[in-house]
Amino acid sequence: MATTALSRDPVSAERAFFFRMAIAFAATVVVGFSLSYARMTQPPSTLPIQIHLHAMVFVSWVGFYLVQNGLVATGSIAIHRRLGAVGGVLAALMVVLGIVVTVMCLRRGAVPFFFMPGVFLLLDVLGVALFGALVGAAIGRRNRPDWHKRLMLCAMAVVISPALGRILPMPLFGIWSPVAVYVASMLYIAAAMVYDVRARGSIHPAYWWGTAGQTVFVLIVMLGGFSAPVIALADWIARA
Repeated sequence: MATTALSRDPVSAERAFFFRMAIAFAATVVVGFSLSYARMTQPPSTLPIQIHLHAMVFVSWVGFYLVQNGLVATGSIAIHRRLGAVGGVLAALMVVLGIVVTVMCLRRGAVPFFFMPGVFLLLDVLGVALFGALVGAAIGRRNRPDWHKRLMLCAMAVVISPALGRILPMPLFGIWSPVAVYVASMLYIAAAMVYDVRARGSIHPAYWWGTAGQTVFVLIVMLGGFSAPVIALADWIARA
């Protein structure tokens, strides 16, 4: 039945798939951060304003991604395109606030105990940088829907890492926690690759670029996060 649907209306089927993936991303974020709030030992009102701003922009981005895919799935392409600039602004704010909050956490000593400070620094800063790069590439390819939607999906697989880190039993992974999050996030891209093989007969190159970016990212984190220069940098930020 699924194969018949794909062959009968491949465009609509693909749009529906990306909308389902957007729902999966949103559900991951809701579950992850619900668990985080449930474990909190202090009232949210006591957290710094930067944390609340970051959370607000993060939720706005996830909601925006869901709405944009919903618009495409229902054929409202013109509205989707008109809202594109909003996504660019939200993505830029995500990058800036992600770095601000990382620095703030280092200075407050609020780094999760299962992360070395150097690992935390690279994981967060390079993570938002990779997210920004993928979104920028997707915007640059907005006239190529096949590239645009897949690069955006890869960007979402990066940006949900904090939510995955709240779902996974991170203390059990020890120093390999970044790798565990990487594997979990790659499952979303793997699902999209499987869909491509079924629907198109081959995997779109955008997914290989996204996979390469994620893989290089986690390698840098694992190799650099324990290095003396990065540890010294994290320590300097914490004491600044």
